[in-house]
Amino acid sequence: MSDQQPRYTELTLPLYSYVPGHAPHPVSDPAGHMFGVKHEVPQPLQPDNWQNSEEYLFGIDLFNHGYYWESHEAWESLWHAANRRGPIADFLKGLIKLAAAGVKVREGNPLGVARHAKRSQELLSSVAKLNFCGLSIEKTTRHIQELINSADGYNAARPELLLDVRLILSRKKSVDVPPRS
Repeated sequence: MSDQQPRYTELTLPLYSYVPGHAPHPVSDPAGHMFGVKHEVPQPLQPDNWQNSEEYLFGIDLFNHGYYWESHEAWESLWHAANRRGPIADFLKGLIKLAAAGVKVREGNPLGVARHAKRSQELLSSVAKLNFCGLSIEKTTRHIQELINSADGYNAARPELLLDVRLILSRKKSVDVPPRS
């Protein structure tokens, strides 16, 4: 993923993007980049105050920079904070499923990509708003449809062609983060 993607937090990106079977498990393996890190339960995501949810914004940063498993984890904590039901929970679950599709891309599993992307599209469409928590639902679901369509012609030699979905927020200024040396 490009370092030229906008950043919405100044939090440090992980050392690697976890792909099952290809790297140490971030949480359970002592070599994992999140091993021993205590996670606090975040405040629930508020649609009228999403700009102040560092967990949500960091999930966007992680996703846009190819840390799909890690973005899934960030959004899942917010999903739990939303008690896993209702419009906000459905929205977050839609993002979680999109991140799961990204993991499936990295695993080379086009059927898994299509399955998770379709569920993501359904959940995000159920929000039934043009813009929710800074995301254009219409634009995002359109990109997800392109992802679903490209899963049929998946080329394992060029996985970057499959997942070209970026989550660009409106009304939130991006931050300048110095590149990691």
